Amino acid sequence: MPGPVHLAFLGCGFITRVHCQHLRALGSDVTCSFASRDAGKADAYRREFGGVAAFGDYTAAIADPRVDAVVVAVPPRFHLDLTLQALAAGKHVLVEKPAFPTMADYLTVREARERAGRIVIVGENDHYKPLAVTLRRLLAEGVVGDLVFAHFTTIAHRLKAADDWRNDEAMAGGDAFFEEGIHWLHVAGSLGPTITRAHGYRPAVSSDGPDRRAKSLLVGFEYDSGAVGALYYSREIPSLFRGLRLSKLFGRDGVITFESNGAFVVARRRGRLPRLILPGFRDIRGYQAMYRDFVVGIRTGRPPEMQLDRAIDDQRLMDQIMTTADAGRAQR
Repeated sequence: MPGPVHLAFLGCGFITRVHCQHLRALGSDVTCSFASRDAGKADAYRREFGGVAAFGDYTAAIADPRVDAVVVAVPPRFHLDLTLQALAAGKHVLVEKPAFPTMADYLTVREARERAGRIVIVGENDHYKPLAVTLRRLLAEGVVGDLVFAHFTTIAHRLKAADDWRNDEAMAGGDAFFEEGIHWLHVAGSLGPTITRAHGYRPAVSSDGPDRRAKSLLVGFEYDSGAVGALYYSREIPSLFRGLRLSKLFGRDGVITFESNGAFVVARRRGRLPRLILPGFRDIRGYQAMYRDFVVGIRTGRPPEMQLDRAIDDQRLMDQIMTTADAGRAQR
């Protein structure tokens, strides 16, 4: 049996806690260390999650020969430098999403990855969640026939506090859609057909309250199959039960209706009774499957599903969306 993969988390904030809670499911396949600019915080995480070591700076964690891979879990502004440092030190990298603010950054990392011969995976856990896996399977099976419309809704009232780093676009890399809506953009483009063109429509931005970001965006897009779709994203609109919302995939032979968080899927095919599918709650956000894929990649050299190149495709679409959304706003 191979030994555990030793991960060093760079950053000890909220998202590192989320990752570590899910990593418990991998048992002895993974051991962890923690690095923070606050050495006390790193040691607190080490004690809480049974870690191997704690570091008072990121460089020391990257340089430690015991570490096989690093998880870059700091604000996006710092992702590029830490990723390049880790690759230069011969470490594999999982970088939280959004990975990098610009396409140039992605291409720089791709070159560094090729030189280092290491794996770079982007932390797109939504790619692995049971809902996305189920939708890909249903479309591949032709449950609805040819896809015509795709309608994705992710709306909730979840404002950030005034001192949250996401309020600083230089730190976050962009607005709310860039920072979080990227997950839904990936899901929409990962179901089988490829999104070839996307356009962003940004409503008037509210300056009320502590969350000063642009928090809503409508995205229209086209698939290479000829289908078209729309993604409704907002973090300032109330939704049923503070997050329940429905999305649909419309085909010529049927309709797939699903709760956007992954609670349930209803598949209706012409001439047949509707079928209720529960994708699964055990790993509903996909973190465990993502880390299993990362660990297998490190041990075998097999490219993970959410390797850097897939995130580059997402960034190309994000560039289209932000360019068109900004242009439309400027014309008002």
